[in-house]
Amino acid sequence: MEIRLPSFTHNHVVLCVSAVFVFAGVSAIDVFTPGEVFVENGTTATLSCSFKSREVISSSASVTWSFLPEGEAGAFTSVRAVHVLSVCCVGQHVISTCVSLLQIFYYTAGKQFPGSVPQFKSRVEWAGDMNKKDGSIRVIQMQFKDNGTFSCDVKNPPDISGQMSFIKVRVVMKEALPQTSAAVIVGGVIGAVIGIIIIAVVTYLIIRRREHSHVYEGGR
Repeated sequence: MEIRLPSFTHNHVVLCVSAVFVFAGVSAIDVFTPGEVFVENGTTATLSCSFKSREVISSSASVTWSFLPEGEAGAFTSVRAVHVLSVCCVGQHVISTCVSLLQIFYYTAGKQFPGSVPQFKSRVEWAGDMNKKDGSIRVIQMQFKDNGTFSCDVKNPPDISGQMSFIKVRVVMKEALPQTSAAVIVGGVIGAVIGIIIIAVVTYLIIRRREHSHVYEGGR
């Protein structure tokens, strides 16, 4: 199954965004994902997706994950630009081109349905909890060909209006991974401990010197 997303010329972006709110007539559901994630080749990646809905989570609520391979987004070079593509334009607004997202996973009513994309066969599994407004998935054995843009789209009828959210995924070798927050924290803790020790030693030496100075003066 393919999802058709319209893209627009720069002059129509603001008008299209406005059109959504004017013509929708229903409350919007908000979907959130990280803008970009780096994943080590050969490991399992958790693609996070959360959402906000004014409606009680129903059994008909659903989460759809899709994929756009790297290099197939044409002139769009950033996640922010791709976000614009998810806005539907109506009436007089011009649709210039379209990109196709490949559906790789669908979840509803406690059941998960894999997509028909051979690349992701038996590699995508549910990792979320709809009651906690979490629509995350896991992708097993990440590969370099998985580089691209993943989209998360959540519907919670009657709350179905809103934009899908996108994650730019970069699969790299271990040595090319950016420093993780854990490494930064450990380095910071070690640096802080060393700093405290140095300050303590210097303070001790200063106190000792002053004590010796007072003793010497008293002896005189």
